[in-house]
Amino acid sequence: MSESEHNIAANFIHDIIDADLKSGKRTDVVTRFPPEPNGYLHIGHAKAICLDFGTALKYGGRCHLRFDDTNPEAEDEEYVNAIKEDVKWLGFDWGEHLYWASDYFETMYEYAVRLIEKGKAYVCELTQEEFKDYRGIPTEPGKKPPGRNRPVAENMALFEKMKNGGFEDGACVLRAKIDMASPNLHMRDPAIYRIKRATHHNTGDKWCIYPMYDFAHCIEDSIEGITHSMCTLEFEVHRPLYDWILRTLEVYQPQQIEFARLNLTYTVMSKRKLLELVRENLVNSWDDPRMPTLCGLRRRGFTSEAIREFCSIIGATKVESLSEVELLESCVRDDLNANSLRAMAVFDPIKVVIENYPEGLEEQLEVPNHPQKEEEGMRTVPFSRELWIERTDYMDDAPNKFKGFTLGREVRLRSAYLATCTDVIKDGDGNATELRCTYDPDTKGGSAPDGRKVKSTIHWVSAKHAVETEVRLYDRLFTVENPLADKGRDFKEFLNPESLQLITAKLEPGLAKATPGTRYQFERVGYFCVDPDSTEEKPVYNRTLTLRAPRKIS
Repeated sequence: MSESEHNIAANFIHDIIDADLKSGKRTDVVTRFPPEPNGYLHIGHAKAICLDFGTALKYGGRCHLRFDDTNPEAEDEEYVNAIKEDVKWLGFDWGEHLYWASDYFETMYEYAVRLIEKGKAYVCELTQEEFKDYRGIPTEPGKKPPGRNRPVAENMALFEKMKNGGFEDGACVLRAKIDMASPNLHMRDPAIYRIKRATHHNTGDKWCIYPMYDFAHCIEDSIEGITHSMCTLEFEVHRPLYDWILRTLEVYQPQQIEFARLNLTYTVMSKRKLLELVRENLVNSWDDPRMPTLCGLRRRGFTSEAIREFCSIIGATKVESLSEVELLESCVRDDLNANSLRAMAVFDPIKVVIENYPEGLEEQLEVPNHPQKEEEGMRTVPFSRELWIERTDYMDDAPNKFKGFTLGREVRLRSAYLATCTDVIKDGDGNATELRCTYDPDTKGGSAPDGRKVKSTIHWVSAKHAVETEVRLYDRLFTVENPLADKGRDFKEFLNPESLQLITAKLEPGLAKATPGTRYQFERVGYFCVDPDSTEEKPVYNRTLTLRAPRKIS
């Protein structure tokens, strides 16, 4: 994607970069998107992806895709492949700049040794509980751990023993020697290496010690020549450690800049909580269309263009906030309205019999694929004596403002004919089960030669040719805007029991052959997408969104 193809909103980060370039502090812009391969990306990651890659595009620089694979127990090749697919789906490309934290394990080890040699790191044998106790609280100084002043040679020998498997997992860690009295707990001699006997997906069993994220991340940025390392606000308190490590090692130092993460109403953004939903079968999978994961949104029918537009609108700020899902949905609707082909589908059918239409006659009517885009052409839709229409398009004794059938009223059948309801068949409870109508054969295409006006137009499907289709009606996953607001309640208590409803709909026959991922506007109903489960024999459609925003359900 070129810069001109992506609307990149100005923000405070770009103000910083502009100043850096103007002053000569930086001569180019190199960013990175650094996911941990321990889960699927969600809409919050989309904001970071658009910011990292979009900033590089804006300034003619480059953005690296780097996997921070420092925790082999949680990482999986499945996540790696999914992350690559999501980044490309959003419209970005890292080119030749694909990197792994594990590419630098040897260098990180050498840097750890360098810190020991400088007297700036030591091996600590405290248990996890003791570690926390010695670290203390922000308002009081911590206690100096045993071994903090151990000679360099002893620390070197102990670290070598850690590397060679001489200690059990958790027996000790390597700590940076900084300041046990710092008000910032992250500066109170943080652990930078731990023992973990786990097979790594890239390095196998070569290592039994692995760098901690805070130690690894800044070194990765330094090695790759990153100029502006963008992180979410929770890393602001980590920045002094980021700077201390690189300054103490006397290596190139990028600039870390923090921005507010994306929080979205009616969902949760925690990988841990999303994993909980998957493991407890409260959703069907990571790509369940109710999930905020990018693969879930893609399956639901959201477009990458709409997500990029949404990220551009919300921009990057230093202020934590809760963005309204209605804004995201509005971006999606705008894109789908402009670009989705139209089709006809009936969800709650009632039969219409056109009594003066010749029995056995079938016509192939031409219907526009998009009302505003002639270049999308026409499609043929079968028309016959018996049709399905929506049950809500009929009403007894309807008021003038009602736009459907009522006895004696003439209605336009979309791109077909004008028809008038002459009789209604009802069941024993008085419910309409079938409409009897007549049509005007001189109104083919839906307009009258004599110029008479018809107020309403309804959609229809030929009963003989209709394809019965499973339609999955997706709604918001939670019933409240912020499921995490009430700390005393489990967020799962707010799951929306009506977030998925299954119905069987009547579709025009051409929709059975649509390939997965194809998006349509079902006229007067909403936006829908062909699900990956769909086959020509058993079509499956997902509701992306209704035509208009629903009322709040809290």
